[in-house]
Amino acid sequence: MAISEAQLETWSHQGAVQTSRDTYATIKRALENPKARYAGRNLEVFLQGSYGNDTNIYAESDVDIVICCSDAFYHNLEKLSVEQLTAFHSHFNNGSYDYTEFKTAVRDALVEAFGTSVTVGKKALKIAASGARRSADVVPAFQHRRYYSFGPNDQQNFYKGVSFFTSDNQRIDNFPKYHSDNLTTKHQATGSRFKAIIRTFKNIRSKLVDLNRLKSGDAPSYFIEGLLYNVPNELFVSNKNTTVYNILKWLHDTADRTEFECANDVYYLVRDNSPVCWSNANSEKFIREAISLWNEWK
Repeated sequence: MAISEAQLETWSHQGAVQTSRDTYATIKRALENPKARYAGRNLEVFLQGSYGNDTNIYAESDVDIVICCSDAFYHNLEKLSVEQLTAFHSHFNNGSYDYTEFKTAVRDALVEAFGTSVTVGKKALKIAASGARRSADVVPAFQHRRYYSFGPNDQQNFYKGVSFFTSDNQRIDNFPKYHSDNLTTKHQATGSRFKAIIRTFKNIRSKLVDLNRLKSGDAPSYFIEGLLYNVPNELFVSNKNTTVYNILKWLHDTADRTEFECANDVYYLVRDNSPVCWSNANSEKFIREAISLWNEWK
């Protein structure tokens, strides 16, 4: 029996907005402290993740924030020819500003503002909730450039993202602004239905975790957004029951998902042994369990 329209409507609603907005503003002010050791550098503070993309649900608490320094950048040169590589290395010297130094300075700025609420996580600096302030993850990052051409006279073309290092020194390159922009474009192309359906599927994920049919972490919000990004626009209709059925049927019938792309349009969505891709086993498990939940709903 299908999940009712009323239940899907409830699941489609956005979570807390005002407290998240206030939390972001408070942390942004702390990061932009003119006395911070990195003050005066080329910096940008911005939201990423569910709150930044308006896809947050009530079960989500963290506000995800990036502070990106563009005084130096990490790069990917895999697409460049030998001649282009030579031109690149002739044009740029290695940067002198150290990522660890930057991350430490960001941590110190946050500790000055929020004290012992700040801890160091694997990927982010974590700020615990306090009063009306929600919990937050702050990612110190450098600019990332994924080059696809480099010509004479500084004619360079690249995807621009962010790079950061985990606590075990693994570099992660990602493209949160492309992700966010593409979600918004698809939302507009689907008659403003896309983000509500993302929230619905996130709540389906939460229900499956509650039922012990998924583990926490099997289906991160980022990958659910990427999965639905690949669904054809015409399947998003005004009735949520029909839309969810359309999507589940399309996913069931699309056996080969190897060409699915992340919402940033830079990475493939499903690949094993990649920190920026969804594993085959977990993506298959989420789709299978979501279909089963739909069929078994009472």
